[in-house]
Amino acid sequence: MKTECTRSSFDFQPLAGREITARFDGGQISSNAGALLLREVEARAGILRRFADCFDDFRDPELIEFSVEELLK
Repeated sequence: MKTECTRSSFDFQPLAGREITARFDGGQISSNAGALLLREVEARAGILRRFADCFDDFRDPELIEFSVEELLK
């Protein structure tokens, strides 16, 4: 069954003065390519690190296995 999606591209907010566009004309591609894109954007921009800094972590430091940032990722 076909979906009603008709856009061939999607523009994101510019990052560091560069345009970011997702296009959907790549033929057969990996279904996790979006996750790869997000990983690259995160690695360069540090969005999750900055977001994690917004949380107060009241957990017992001796019992913490994963940081807030790791939990968000």
